[in-house]
Amino acid sequence: DDDFDVIEGKRLSDTEERRYSTAAKMVFGREELDRQGDTTIAEVLKRLPGVTTAGTPGRGGDIRMRGLGKGYTQILLNGEPMPRGFSLDTLSPEQVERIEIMRGPVAEYGARAIAGTINIVLREGFARKGNEARLNFGYEGGHFQPGVFLQRDDRIGALNYNVTANVSWRDLPSTSVTQTTAVNTATGLPTLAQTQRDDSHNAAERTHISGRLNWRLDAGDSITLQPFLMQSRSHGDGTTNLTQSLGATPAPYALATSHSDSQSQLLRAFGTLRLSLADGARLEMRLSGGQWASDSSTTRRQYDSLQSLVHAGNSDSDVEQTTVITAGKYSRPWRQDHKIAAGWDIEIGNRQETARVLQDGSNPLSAYGDDFKARTTRLALYAQDEWDVSPLWSVYGGLRGETIRTASNMAMNSGTNVSTVFSPLLHSVWRFSPESKDQVRLGLTRSYRSPNLSDLVARPLLSADYPVAGANTATSPDSVGNPGLKPELAWGLDLAYEHYLGAGGLISASIFRRSIDNLIRNVKSLQSVSWSPVPRWVSSPRNLGSATSRGVELEAKFRFDEWNPEAPPINLRANYSRFWSDVAHVPGPNNRLDQQPTWTANLGADYRLRGLPLTLGASLNWTPAFVVQQTEAQRYYQGIKRVLDAYILWKLSADTQLRFSAANWQHADYRTVNEELFGSTDQLASTVQKTYPSYAARLEIKF
Repeated sequence: DDDFDVIEGKRLSDTEERRYSTAAKMVFGREELDRQGDTTIAEVLKRLPGVTTAGTPGRGGDIRMRGLGKGYTQILLNGEPMPRGFSLDTLSPEQVERIEIMRGPVAEYGARAIAGTINIVLREGFARKGNEARLNFGYEGGHFQPGVFLQRDDRIGALNYNVTANVSWRDLPSTSVTQTTAVNTATGLPTLAQTQRDDSHNAAERTHISGRLNWRLDAGDSITLQPFLMQSRSHGDGTTNLTQSLGATPAPYALATSHSDSQSQLLRAFGTLRLSLADGARLEMRLSGGQWASDSSTTRRQYDSLQSLVHAGNSDSDVEQTTVITAGKYSRPWRQDHKIAAGWDIEIGNRQETARVLQDGSNPLSAYGDDFKARTTRLALYAQDEWDVSPLWSVYGGLRGETIRTASNMAMNSGTNVSTVFSPLLHSVWRFSPESKDQVRLGLTRSYRSPNLSDLVARPLLSADYPVAGANTATSPDSVGNPGLKPELAWGLDLAYEHYLGAGGLISASIFRRSIDNLIRNVKSLQSVSWSPVPRWVSSPRNLGSATSRGVELEAKFRFDEWNPEAPPINLRANYSRFWSDVAHVPGPNNRLDQQPTWTANLGADYRLRGLPLTLGASLNWTPAFVVQQTEAQRYYQGIKRVLDAYILWKLSADTQLRFSAANWQHADYRTVNEELFGSTDQLASTVQKTYPSYAARLEIKF
């Protein structure tokens, strides 16, 4: 643990936890989680300093810190790696106690955090006896989105318990239009012009049940058990209309229809034993296990302009993954000014997958077999020391060694990948005086990004239009993993200045730099493959050299009446992050790390009306348009993202309140462009995705 208590017997506030932590850590509790009436944790995260979400506004997406892409941010659930297959888009804020954001890695939580770490802590134990119910009535895209949340807190003797349940229904439409064009660079003449319109509709039912049981034993010992269950069922239908006004051949098809069904279940349990030992020492041992299972099926039919069937495809996938994690930490004070700790972390994961693909009655991947197995073993050992050098200066030093072994087994291309990384970690905070509200932070760290399982497994994943040679393009390729990938390694520098105000306010400015080696990037090429009689465009990850990322992050939150007693009591929240990056092997300009924006900003305010039980609030999330030169031949463009959310909170009584909210109020279209230069052809695919506003009314009752 990288923080210490300064107020005996009293839990620190979110701001105090941040202030007195030696390693930089931001904490966001129930106030932030409840503020906007969000339906998913992903929507909450997008407003937090330095955090961005990929994908269409209002529909969630990968969670990223400092603009860095998927895999650079370590996502934890109760301090442990997020289960594979679990998405934060499915987790309700009501299930969460707090969010912890660490800009630099610490030994206890792991160093797979080049961009930083986000730890999602599920609801904790007994605060006060009571019940809580929240009834949500949402509306988006012409469909209602109902949900209900229930919670109970109570105590039976030495047992404190908390039980929560959340059931929600999402019924979402989606519309996008993709324009694909190609030009002969030698002659300047166009060679392809296609328009593809996709319309789909997806309905999902989700259930989350979690609990926390805490037994307080003698001498300060305790046992905690925390089960978590998630179930999801969904089905979707879609149509694709494809027109081609220019091309070497007629359009591959005119109309495609699809239908999909899926269901998944995640069951996970966390158990913790805390023991108090002699001389102030403590031993904490954790054991957790879980199983994730998913079944999905998709059918796709393609028709020509005369409505005759030209291609038919079916795919079915059954996945079952089990994970067991055991971890422990021994800590004790030493010489009054040191707090030393050492621990271990062992994770064993097994994945079994059966995938069946039929295209026009045959299986193009028959040589790879239907069955796939993988086993991942992770072993980590660490030691750390928190040293109060003086009343004004605290230092954290840690060392973590971690080995990850991934073995895959299938009919073709089975293999093993092993990586070992040692991470020295140093954090320091210096205060100007014992009463000072100002302090300076410094972090020097070694972190890494390990390849995920899909990057390592050499099993092809076909593009949706597999049977059609003309539909497999440089901007819509097949994909396949690379068993020889090495982890990315990064040296990091973090420097921050913080000034703390009254009533939980603060102003901070920080800079960071990451120097990355063994950069992983997807590379596309046209090649002969075993699963097709004609060459196919294939995307595969490779280690391609080095890169640097650096940035400036500014944050402020305060009440106006702190500065002027006559001002209205408006709470203001603002953060701004500016990012730069360079990839060494890619020519500029815009040779940035993949999908990293140039900057991102958030502005929010809350105003509690005097004399009325009403609170008004709004927030604006802004990411500008940007271009990334991914390789010498690949370029990516993302249009501007502006998401405006607002709410009204009406406090009906001490235990009852009604919240009205509007998310993605502007609902502007979202545009992305992928460009590929190959040979004498410059091909460009521009997609415009329609977005939808979401409205909700939520009744919150405590009893």
